[in-house]
Amino acid sequence: MRTVSIEAWREAEAAFKAVVGEGGWLSDPADTDPYERDWRGLFKGATPLVLRPRDVAQVAEIVRIAGRHGVPLVPQGGNTGLVRGGVPDASGQQVVVSLQRLNRIRAVNPDDFSLVAEAGAVLADVQAAAEAADRLFPLSLGSEGSARIGGLVSTNAGGIHVLRYGTMRALVLGVEAVLPSGEIFHGLTTLRKNNTGYDLTQLFIGAEGTLGIVTAATLRLFPRLRTSTSAWMTLASPEAAVRLLALLRERTGDQVNAFELIPREGVDLVLAHFPEVRDPAPSRLPWVALTEVASTQADADVRAQVEAALAEALEAGLIRDAVLGETGAQARALWRIREILPEAEKKDGAAIKHDVAVPVARMPAFIEEATPVVEAMVPGSRVLAFGHLGDGNIHFNLRQPPGMDRAAFLEEWHRVSARVHDIVLSYGGSISAEHGIGSLKRDELARTGDPAKLAAMRAIKAALDPRGIMNPGKVL
Repeated sequence: MRTVSIEAWREAEAAFKAVVGEGGWLSDPADTDPYERDWRGLFKGATPLVLRPRDVAQVAEIVRIAGRHGVPLVPQGGNTGLVRGGVPDASGQQVVVSLQRLNRIRAVNPDDFSLVAEAGAVLADVQAAAEAADRLFPLSLGSEGSARIGGLVSTNAGGIHVLRYGTMRALVLGVEAVLPSGEIFHGLTTLRKNNTGYDLTQLFIGAEGTLGIVTAATLRLFPRLRTSTSAWMTLASPEAAVRLLALLRERTGDQVNAFELIPREGVDLVLAHFPEVRDPAPSRLPWVALTEVASTQADADVRAQVEAALAEALEAGLIRDAVLGETGAQARALWRIREILPEAEKKDGAAIKHDVAVPVARMPAFIEEATPVVEAMVPGSRVLAFGHLGDGNIHFNLRQPPGMDRAAFLEEWHRVSARVHDIVLSYGGSISAEHGIGSLKRDELARTGDPAKLAAMRAIKAALDPRGIMNPGKVL
């Protein structure tokens, strides 16, 4: 990495502070500390300065100053990422640009089914603004109370509703972004069709701040869901879950909103660490499927459709039993078990985590093959495989063996991950389903990525960011 001279840094620092003004920057280590740590608590970087601009003009000027002096910038939203993409490295030379104060919802257009939100807007606030306009913004994930739109765009976030609505790539109509040159790309369109050359909006989605800083986005809204039914179903295998998903999609007119796979061991973890949680169906079958089926029609009898499908599943031997959420509160209680599973896993000890994707139909074979392989690599370890089976995304985590030193276990991360990723790729999968690459998976992408694709990515990076100031060391 290029070292910034003391003279250049002093000039840049003064200029940065002048742009954002009083209250717009942090330099005391106690104040910058939260911006230097990743969400998982596994990495601590260092920054001499955190900038907190209020508008896109300030962001543009920050980038121009950085370009003149060669100061690397790290854009950061809610800092809820899981691949160390939004935190500075340990060099102490990377300046964090926090977008948290760019938090306005600029416009809501219910007739056009669109909403414009700034990068620092919290996902939960965007959902609420859409609901107030009798519309739905469907992105839903565990960190929605703190995750921010800029980060969600930049990582192409997914969540539990990808099966029906897609990732952020499908939910973003346009973006406003500051290029590494300091120019502002004014792309906040609401157009569904625009066939005028390269799609720069899609280029910024998933780029993790390496090609510029997203400052706002136009988001796609949908009709609100009027009726829904959630079901908790016990079953013997992931193969049964895949067949059950197909049955539900067929029998409900493809209104399956979410479909999650949870191992019995994961349910037991939640019960152990959250004693207030009740077990919906204390069957000892090794797997649970959790689904939500929903309709935009107020008079739709979704429950009857689900009940009929589950009766067919019972007769076919796909499930042992099922519990339906009779009320909204009961449905939320079912989904809370899935939502707090990662927190229960964290309370239980360290885990080597993998956010991977394979074709839905091949998921059972992947789990069956990969589980004994990685458990043998670290004797006493246990696989916890759970997640968004409906869209082929599984969180394939290896848990710390009882009694093993935490640091010694985490030292196995790269060796274990390389093996997991090799198996994933043999099934035609991806080493990152929804969390991105960041710096955590950067070397694995270089090892496993398609050479032509990587060459094109490097060429784009070099063309847009020739000085390498935008989130260096991430993705590439």
